[in-house]
Amino acid sequence: MAEQVATNITWHEGEVTRAEREKNLGQKGVTLWMTGLSGSGKSTIAVALEQVLMQRGYHAYRLDGDNVRHGLNKNLGFSATDREENIRRIGEVTKLFADAGFISITSFISPYKADRDNARKLHEEAGLPFIEVYVAVPLDVAEERDPKGLYKKARAGELKGFTGIDDPYEEPENPELHLHTEKLSVAESVQMLLDVLEQRGILMS
Repeated sequence: MAEQVATNITWHEGEVTRAEREKNLGQKGVTLWMTGLSGSGKSTIAVALEQVLMQRGYHAYRLDGDNVRHGLNKNLGFSATDREENIRRIGEVTKLFADAGFISITSFISPYKADRDNARKLHEEAGLPFIEVYVAVPLDVAEERDPKGLYKKARAGELKGFTGIDDPYEEPENPELHLHTEKLSVAESVQMLLDVLEQRGILMS
């Protein structure tokens, strides 16, 4: 975990409670943390889920791995240290979204268990729900899809430290939801996510 560097700072409490935000929005804040190999379908499912939630009147925001690296995390590469910092920052951002009452949907490879566990811990310490979703697909299927052509580059030695090829992916041990996208359609995956949100009382109205 990152150390606190700044000194002489004090947390300033507001007067709006989490319960008031939830009542105003008609939903509870939550982070849906989708993890899986490149090509597993994380981003496609996240886009579809965000659209369905908004169409139904809920407030959701999607944080995509590549998109975030165009701004907030543009100064980070793909070394183990940078990957850790990438996920640490996203964990903090999603915690803020969840605290605001939003349904935060992430789609990050987030290959290391310790980094995902730290994101979960941030939420648990704040009393916020964190739902880990393992978007699973066999490596050969992910390579066959290869939407960005990255596996091909990694196999050719043009891309180093690529998850699943020459960098490890540590599978979640006990995710709240396991989506096998080689068997499920996008619509079926989205429905399973909606079911989890309903079962956990996130969707209040």
